[in-house]
Amino acid sequence: MHRDWRKFLLATVLLLFSIVRASADDSAIIDRWYSALLIADRTELSELLADDVRMKLDDIGVVQDKQEFIASIDEWQGAVAGATIRHRIEKSANGETTVLACYDFPENDTLMRETFTVVGGRITASTQTAVAQDCSAY
Repeated sequence: MHRDWRKFLLATVLLLFSIVRASADDSAIIDRWYSALLIADRTELSELLADDVRMKLDDIGVVQDKQEFIASIDEWQGAVAGATIRHRIEKSANGETTVLACYDFPENDTLMRETFTVVGGRITASTQTAVAQDCSAY
């Protein structure tokens, strides 16, 4: 009985460490995402996205696959020139991370809630929803 308790405790500790490590790994991927997005780094963005990713832009009713998203980076590069992106993780569990992101463009800013699903170190799904037309609530 005493030995079973130790095994259970060890298994629980290992599970908790794996969850914390997975959350930390997901956080690092999210940080890389926003860094690459800010400079429109197609190579890095492509590496972060799974081949079968679905990028859902709720506000405009668009779902993009990986190729469509990467192809849109040319247009994004012009829009993001001179901008800053601030982000903070609101929650992260079971491979899904929700982020509050302020896109501060030279002419305006917008606050977004973005949810990322990360599997095997790659983003497999992303949903973007506008929260506000400015970042005062950030």
